[in-house]
Amino acid sequence: MIPAIVLAGSRPGPDPLLTGSGASTKALLPITGQPMLVHVVRALRASPLVGPITVLAQNSAELAAKPELAAFAELHFADSGQGISSSLAAALPPGDAPVLVTTADNVLLTPSMIAEFLAGAEASDVAVAMVERDVLFSRYPQSKRTWLKFRGGWWSGANMFRLRGRRVLPLLDFWGRIERDRKKGLKIVAAFGPWLLIGALLRLFTIQQGVARAGLRFGLKARIVPMSEAEACIDADKPSDIELIERIFAARRQAAIGQPL
Repeated sequence: MIPAIVLAGSRPGPDPLLTGSGASTKALLPITGQPMLVHVVRALRASPLVGPITVLAQNSAELAAKPELAAFAELHFADSGQGISSSLAAALPPGDAPVLVTTADNVLLTPSMIAEFLAGAEASDVAVAMVERDVLFSRYPQSKRTWLKFRGGWWSGANMFRLRGRRVLPLLDFWGRIERDRKKGLKIVAAFGPWLLIGALLRLFTIQQGVARAGLRFGLKARIVPMSEAEACIDADKPSDIELIERIFAARRQAAIGQPL
C-alpha cells in the first residue's frame, strides 16, 4: 500500500469561500454537511491501495480535534509551513518510496479514481493526474477550469500526484519558486525553459511529451495520467464549484439507492 499526504493548509489572505460559513479554514468548509477534508479522507481510507494518511495544515491540531475524523484508522496530522512545496518536501518519507499526494478540496475523489491514477503512474518518478477538456465538457459543460493547451487537447489538473520520495526534492524546490503562478499555465510552462514554451505555444508536442521533457531537466521520469472520470478535476475553488459538487453528491446518493433523480 502507498502512504498518502493530504494538503489541507490555507493560502495567505482571506478566502471568499469562508465568508459567512463559520469555518476557520477551507479544509473544514462543510459540503453536504461534512467538512470537505472528511470526504477526501473517507475516499482514501476506502481504497485498498492506500496505507497511512498524513494531513498537512498550518494548524493541524484544529483539524485533528474534529470528531468526524476520529474514526479513521492510520490518520495522522502534521503542521506545515506557508509554502506548499516546502511543506511537502518536509513531509516526504525517507528514501525513494512513492507517496500519493492530494488536496483537501478534492472532495469528489473516489477509490476508483485512486486506482486508475496509481495504475497509470507506475514506474514514474513524478506523475500528475489530469483531465482532458472534452472529458469534462461531455458531462459538465458549465464547469470553469484552468486549462493547459497542448497538441491533442486542453488539460486541467486533477489534484493527485505520485512522487518517488526524496528524489523529487529538486523539483519541489523549483516549484516553490513558481507556485504563486500555479493558475497561469503559460508562466508555468515558460519556467521550464524557452524551448518548452515555444513548443507549447506552437502545439509542437502533446502534454505527455512536454511533461516528460520537463522531468528530464531534473533527471526524473515524469508522466501525465489521463483520468477517465470528469469529476476528477472538479475541486472546490469557487461557490459555483461547491454548487456543482453538491449536485454530484446528490446524484451519487440517488444512484447508490437505485432511485431515479
